[in-house]
Amino acid sequence: MKIAMIGHKRIPSREGGVEIVVEQISTRLCNAGNEVVAYNRRGKNVQDKNADKENAKLKNYKGIKLVSVPTINKKGLDALIYSFFASIAVSFKKCDVVHYHAEGSCAMLWIPKLFKKKIVVTIHGLDWQRSKWGGFATKYIKFGEKMAVKYADKIIVLSEGVKKYFKDTYNRDTEFIPNGINPPNIREAKIIKEKYNLNKNDYILFLARIVPEKGLHYLIEAFKKIDTNKKLVIAGGASHTNDYLEKIKEMAKQDNRIIMTGFVQGEELEELYSNCYLYCLPSDIEGMPISLLEAMSYGCRCLVSDIEENTQVTKEYAECFKKGNVADLKENLELLINKENEPEEKNQISNYILEKYNWDKVVQKLLQLYKGL
Repeated sequence: MKIAMIGHKRIPSREGGVEIVVEQISTRLCNAGNEVVAYNRRGKNVQDKNADKENAKLKNYKGIKLVSVPTINKKGLDALIYSFFASIAVSFKKCDVVHYHAEGSCAMLWIPKLFKKKIVVTIHGLDWQRSKWGGFATKYIKFGEKMAVKYADKIIVLSEGVKKYFKDTYNRDTEFIPNGINPPNIREAKIIKEKYNLNKNDYILFLARIVPEKGLHYLIEAFKKIDTNKKLVIAGGASHTNDYLEKIKEMAKQDNRIIMTGFVQGEELEELYSNCYLYCLPSDIEGMPISLLEAMSYGCRCLVSDIEENTQVTKEYAECFKKGNVADLKENLELLINKENEPEEKNQISNYILEKYNWDKVVQKLLQLYKGL
């Protein structure tokens, strides 16, 4: 089959969960003998401003054909401009399926639909709920959601809660296909020892984009109230949230136990997962958090907010606290800090998540869905 991917920032990239998902499924689709074209955003490299020219030159990645589409790196406008040009481009290409990712890009899916293309949409979360968006952007994302409901041949969701939302709001049936996870690469603390003086089991890890809905401000506030020698490592970059990033930096400055690494990937990322004492995700809003799946694949003990998108993933294999409740977060952090990590517990967590969330099974379900259109 010939499949087009639209909606991610760019691949290869770890800038967000959407990028990881598109890369993982596209690579496997190609390995299964399909042809995949991914429409990357040019001018949309948040983490490395100097990489865009090199990224635009890249025409093929692991068998995936890459097409660079112009946009501007401005909140509320980049998705509009990118999805318009990508939707125009794909309308004149021969393909069996156009697969849109995230609600903002779906605002333009009516264009290839005019050209009789088969449209699949993955809703990675109800993006209009995210606090970083202003009035226009929120309305635009909600418009994208409505276009998906009206014109998509199939809609994929990542949680039962979002599935219920589409049924209750639009009486639209959706397909539940969760994300997957790769087996971990366990590494000793070498790079993180040299760069941040971090050793095994001496830090709590927050690894996500630094945006308000991830709830990092709750975690810092709770951590600062705890008497512990453990460090708090904050790993991740911002996304159209510079004001929030500055707020977080100011909060972190007040406690020398807090380390901010910025965006991480590769061996450094693997070392952070491999050696953390506890992974914490205090989100207010999620789709299906890839970083949580990754942390659990490494056997990390996890503490998450009690939103359905987190607890649906963790089941009984993680602890949770009341969303947005700093006092409850502090209490749970203290309990876990004073509780020994058991090797058997790590194996149980890892085995559970790797068995349940498998990229190969995800792609099999996708292919069945594509072929049924």
